[in-house]
Amino acid sequence: MDNVKRDFDQAAATWDEKPQRVKLAGEVADAIIREVPLTTDMNALDFGCGTGLLTLRLQPFVRTIIGADSSRGMLDILNAKIVAAGLDNICSMHCDPAQGDVLKGKYHLIVSSMTLHHIQEIEPLFALFHAAMISGGILCLADLDLDEGQFHTDSTGVFHDGFDRAAVRAALTAAGFVEVRDLTATEIVKPAADGTMRSFPVFLMLAKK
Repeated sequence: MDNVKRDFDQAAATWDEKPQRVKLAGEVADAIIREVPLTTDMNALDFGCGTGLLTLRLQPFVRTIIGADSSRGMLDILNAKIVAAGLDNICSMHCDPAQGDVLKGKYHLIVSSMTLHHIQEIEPLFALFHAAMISGGILCLADLDLDEGQFHTDSTGVFHDGFDRAAVRAALTAAGFVEVRDLTATEIVKPAADGTMRSFPVFLMLAKK
């Protein structure tokens, strides 16, 4: 793992050109839609939204959704998509908890996909999520199972080689969440860091405030 921060601003322009990323966002969205009773009364937040691949998939199912990210370059792409599609129930928020930022607003639903492994300390982030949710709100986190450092061929900005699900459940419980459960949302088949083809499971962790 390399704890140097990755330049997501630079990566933003070509981020959506990788079909695997688009497919993953769709499969995570499908899992959330299956597992969570989404309604158009919900205000939602997608933390670590990137270019908004997941944000835009969930947008039709909720009242409002905010895409939050620490990369202004990623948010520029999302904002352009919002304008191009003429959407009025979605907007962006620049937020970098590593710089002391907090999540503004209160949400019925907070989602985050493939972001946790870029966060050095996940416990403070879980506390931020809990504080930003209404009572009864639902948190959905998607990320990699433990991968022995094989998922990322470039580990720049990667603080965790996947996660032990039991440890994530325990951290969420310690942050005040209840009814914590997990399932496998999808699997990513790709060349591993050692050059072999491998299947990497992606979990979806659900919890309630």
